[in-house]
Amino acid sequence: MNILLSHVLPIVHPEQFKLHLACWNGKDQPLDVFVRDREEWDGWNRWRGVRDDFSRDYIFSLIDFYPEKDRWLFGGAYRVLSRKPLDNAPSYDIELLQDSQPLIGRLKLQLKRPARAKALNFENHYKNLIVVEIAPAPYSGEAFPGYEQIDVGFPMLETIFAIQRPDWKAALENMKGVYLITDTSNGKRYVGSAYGDTGIWARWACYVQTAHGYNDELTKLVLKSGKEHARQNFKFALLEHHPMKTDDNAIIQREQYWKSVLLTRGDYGYNRN
Repeated sequence: MNILLSHVLPIVHPEQFKLHLACWNGKDQPLDVFVRDREEWDGWNRWRGVRDDFSRDYIFSLIDFYPEKDRWLFGGAYRVLSRKPLDNAPSYDIELLQDSQPLIGRLKLQLKRPARAKALNFENHYKNLIVVEIAPAPYSGEAFPGYEQIDVGFPMLETIFAIQRPDWKAALENMKGVYLITDTSNGKRYVGSAYGDTGIWARWACYVQTAHGYNDELTKLVLKSGKEHARQNFKFALLEHHPMKTDDNAIIQREQYWKSVLLTRGDYGYNRN
């Protein structure tokens, strides 16, 4: 038997709420925004586009939990105090309903999004929202999955570094290795390495800051297409990891091996040498 939202969070008048389904806006995933900055997340609920989507007294806000299909993280319930007639601006003055606060970031729900809708009448969906999980603590980014399981997009990597997630940092900062960046827009790849006094954590921090890591072909790409290209298309994986005592030449040799195997030089990738 499914546990429904109505069992966990009874709402007497759901018809007074608009359901906010916060999704990718072309720049940011709201899940990443929620993790790195709660005030920035609140701003998503203040935002008015070209229509007065949040036309009711309350907003029930869900965040697209994009690592899993049809999963939504509870982002809070808000009272709309006032509205300004300004399009494409933070026109809603809102306050968080304190009764909802204990479940923010902890409550995960199942809902198949109707088409591309972002603002819905809550009463039409309230009794169909299935509780998937109530976590012991608010979601704080993806846990370190293990060296062999890293497959992380650029936005999530930005979030991991923004909050200095300790499990990722502890695993990567004292480790040399060979890594792979894949551009999902065209299938091209880049093989790089971290050696010397620089662990993988510090090397990837450079990508988070610059999007190109000062690699020649990636630099050209980012200068032409902007950092948004990295946010929308770059994925990071770790091909090999080695302790810091490993000889640098061994790391460089393994890097060259992977460049040859994956054909990342020339037309098939972004490596130049």
